[in-house]
Amino acid sequence: MAEERLCFRPLKLKPARVHRNYTGGFLLEKWQKKEDPKDGNLPENWIASTVEARTDNYVKNEGLSKVDLGNGKEPFLKDIILENPEGFLGADYVREYSSDMAVLVKVIDSSSRLFIQVHPDRDFSKRIFNSPFGKTEAWYVLGGRKINDEDPYVLFGFKKGVTREKWRELFEKQDIQGMLDSLHRFSVKPGDIFFIESGIPHAIGSGCFLLEVQEPTDYTFRVERTAPDGRKLPDTFCHQGVGFENALNAFHYDTFDRDEILERFYLRPEIIETQMGGKRTSIIPDRYSEFFAMEELNINEKFISEKPAGFAVGVVISGSGRLIFDGGELKVGQSDELFFPASLKEFTWEADSEENLKVVLSYPPMIRTAM
Repeated sequence: MAEERLCFRPLKLKPARVHRNYTGGFLLEKWQKKEDPKDGNLPENWIASTVEARTDNYVKNEGLSKVDLGNGKEPFLKDIILENPEGFLGADYVREYSSDMAVLVKVIDSSSRLFIQVHPDRDFSKRIFNSPFGKTEAWYVLGGRKINDEDPYVLFGFKKGVTREKWRELFEKQDIQGMLDSLHRFSVKPGDIFFIESGIPHAIGSGCFLLEVQEPTDYTFRVERTAPDGRKLPDTFCHQGVGFENALNAFHYDTFDRDEILERFYLRPEIIETQMGGKRTSIIPDRYSEFFAMEELNINEKFISEKPAGFAVGVVISGSGRLIFDGGELKVGQSDELFFPASLKEFTWEADSEENLKVVLSYPPMIRTAM
């Protein structure tokens, strides 16, 4: 198939594993059906990514997604989009965002707790990084495991009584337990959904296997200067090269009690469309569409999708089946990553008879409708 026609068909992507300073990957590789799944220093898989990872040991092109064209060619998604931004992203989208992908999807599997961290909001990012995007994100829990007899958990949000001055004091003393005790802790289970606004302190705990949708940056400020194994962390790894004063200013010092956190940031799915062959559920609803949105398809037979202008990112969570579109079809199965260009208007999902086909679809800001 001529490459100029790629914007009229769904594209299957190659996995883009990324090095991080925490460990994990066993559940990720098991989900990807690898023969010998194991934990290591590649605990994240970035999906439909046009963003390079920011690490203390830079690796060129790390984090960038490649397209599997099925003919031996595997160009970067970023390069394909640049050849025809309007065809892949949509004319209205390009007028507002140019050729930038305004959303990034990840699958994360943690065998150790992530560092206590915060991401900048858009105003901070524009002022400090000259970027239009901050890093608001959301987590959709897919599974988990016990680590050292501890159930999977997440930490986020300042408890009542925490102040800017108290947080600075804990940071300067490197009182890590004190910082951990300043955050709310929640056990997690499959199906849980958390919305994490930029500026809110947080940390994914050990044992979490989740899908993350976020603004398309890798700006992360960390307040722990020493790793749990005793390693001294580079300052630039912690403050991204802008200094600790700026890093501390990236926090929003709002405080919450536990019920307030759950009411504001714990989301509940809502069925928004039913067909004979399946249903469509809102995971991240319209009220957050200035950042992104997310939906889930549960298909037991056939599900027809009519997509308006705009692109989407798909992840097959479980099951197998086919995507039928004008000009062809594509086999899909668990862990497959898909990019749906703006020029692709209509297609049909068909589940294999053995089990339901479950797909999560993520959308960029302000551009999302039925799929």
